[in-house]
Amino acid sequence: MLVIGLLIPKSSKPPVNSPSPLPTLQSTPSTERPYPSQVLNLTNWKITLPIGKPKKLSSPLEIRQPDLATYKIDPWFTLTPDDQAVRFRAPVNAPTTGGTKYARSELREMTNNGQDKASWSSTAGTHTLFLDQAITAVPQIKPDIVAGQIHDDNDDIIVIRLELPSLYVNVDGKNVYTLDNRYTLGKRFTVKFVVNNGQTQVYYNRGPNPSYTLSLDYDDAYFKAGAYTQSNCDTEGSAQLCHADNYGEVTVYNAIITHL
Repeated sequence: MLVIGLLIPKSSKPPVNSPSPLPTLQSTPSTERPYPSQVLNLTNWKITLPIGKPKKLSSPLEIRQPDLATYKIDPWFTLTPDDQAVRFRAPVNAPTTGGTKYARSELREMTNNGQDKASWSSTAGTHTLFLDQAITAVPQIKPDIVAGQIHDDNDDIIVIRLELPSLYVNVDGKNVYTLDNRYTLGKRFTVKFVVNNGQTQVYYNRGPNPSYTLSLDYDDAYFKAGAYTQSNCDTEGSAQLCHADNYGEVTVYNAIITHL
């Protein structure tokens, strides 16, 4: 059994969506505060950040293990003020990966101590992702964000999507189930994906029964967690809103993956 998780923190208030300067491309050294890897177990993850690579600013920077173990960059990937959770923030004006128009500060599941990409099938074994998190900010005009997903080698399979104020299960670009139609920023919630026998079940707020079940066979799958902001400068519709202080943000308190 492979288990990926984190130290279980105490409850805390969500961070405030406040202006902050653009970051440098380097992690922020600190001897006083821990790294995200000391709160979340990041052994089998990599992160895609909403900042450009040093020699190609149009492409987002990725950090893998072993560098990820001692990496943070404020405000895009760092700790909450009480050091109890990890903050993921992606602004509307950041570089994007291929195939998408939107930026992310998002973890991608890996294996072999973070060296290889995870790839599993919905029809073999049981695969689970549990997230304890809060969505703490969304863009001003298009207040949408993805906070947790299952992906294959082509596209997302199923995601948790906020279109404020409604929190949805989204499949193939369609909102198929409403988890909360009155979600407020900062509200902490849990979600769990359980995948086996071609069934993908979504559990919400530790409920005993799945809120939604997707019947679909798929391969080359992996989990993702963090902030995948669903707006950009074009969809915000104003040059005055095309800046780093207009962002989506997710605070993750707990993230556990198991494969059986």
